[in-house]
Amino acid sequence: MTESIGTICVQGGWRPGDGEPRQVPIYQNTTWKYDTSEHMGRLFDLEESGYFYTRLANPTNDAVAAKIAALEGGTAAMLTSSGQAANFFAVFNIAGAGDHVVASSAIYGGTYNLFAHTMARMGLECTFVDPHCTDEELAAAFRPNTKCVFGETIANPALAVLDIERFAAAAHAHGVPLIVDNTFPTPVLCRPIEWGADIVTHSTTKYMDGHGASVGGVIVDAGTFDWNAHADKFPGLTTPDESYHGVVYTERFGLEGAFITKATAQLMRDLGSIQAPQNAFLINLGLESLHLRMARHAANGRAVAEHLAAHPKVAWVRHPSLAGDSEYALAEKYLPEGSCGVVSFGVAGGRAAAETFMANLKLAQIATHVADARTCVLHPANATHRQMNDAELEAAGITPDLIRLSCGIEDAVDLIADIDQALAAVE
Repeated sequence: MTESIGTICVQGGWRPGDGEPRQVPIYQNTTWKYDTSEHMGRLFDLEESGYFYTRLANPTNDAVAAKIAALEGGTAAMLTSSGQAANFFAVFNIAGAGDHVVASSAIYGGTYNLFAHTMARMGLECTFVDPHCTDEELAAAFRPNTKCVFGETIANPALAVLDIERFAAAAHAHGVPLIVDNTFPTPVLCRPIEWGADIVTHSTTKYMDGHGASVGGVIVDAGTFDWNAHADKFPGLTTPDESYHGVVYTERFGLEGAFITKATAQLMRDLGSIQAPQNAFLINLGLESLHLRMARHAANGRAVAEHLAAHPKVAWVRHPSLAGDSEYALAEKYLPEGSCGVVSFGVAGGRAAAETFMANLKLAQIATHVADARTCVLHPANATHRQMNDAELEAAGITPDLIRLSCGIEDAVDLIADIDQALAAVE
């Protein structure tokens, strides 16, 4: 039978048999014992499923990854040590030196830095486009060596909403997949695969964990992109991998499993950004209440945004669910049940006024974090996007006065009262 999101959040990924643990067990070990070297050899050759070293795979991680794959409507998934590792692996699995990527300019500052600088040193070029560029401008960004398109469902912290269907159509017209970071809405509020995305990533550190307890990331494959139809673009998936016994991933694992198997057998093997089983266990605890928490986060975000929009000391407010917001139409299409708990706004008086406001908050805490049960606040230009110059900040939708307020699951009345008393201190 088809299960709803809420049921998958609670029971997906792990269905115990008779006498087995009701909760996902923590396999806090590095290695597994086998009676014969022949058996282990079959595992190394990918001829059998099983476990031999946690850097590549672990039963706890696999159970949680399976739950997230089910939530997103994908066919396979892999946990990583962080959201940044997930984005890097998702791109590097199909693009490397001499290749090119198209990405939305309105993305998290760390991801922008990853593409613009770190991966550039590895020989990979990236062209950034405004998420609301014209179809002609988007098409012009592609090159013969383009290997993928990347964007965020809701940009952090500009809160621009990606027109997933349009970006997917452009990517597919050029024979490449669309990778979407779905961290802010989570699959509870948006499932990018249903709109044409091919790969979905998350920083599980955020809403999925939900309690600021564990760092992690995940990559989910829709299992629908036809790598074989574009074999010349993706030889790593469609020709023998001599670093792994000559396996051809699309032949051995099909379209449903090729991408994630390659990322595991090749990238995780060599780069080792595995998520600790203990962290996977904690993320699973967060997932069990994700469908309940996201409704509260979204409601609090909208209530706070509406209050800020009417406050005389607030210069501007951005929240996709706010009527009149520039992202409202796209949010109505992709996020009809709410967007997220994050609100971006500017206090009249600029950067100095923003600092005064933040210093006077009582419930909301200044923290380099976003999207958990407790309300937190950050000044991105001075923190998460500090490495970007003014032009890059402008392209990402970040102004010097922008405050990112992440509404938790406290009572909205108390959050608004805290905001009001902090704004009262601004002259």
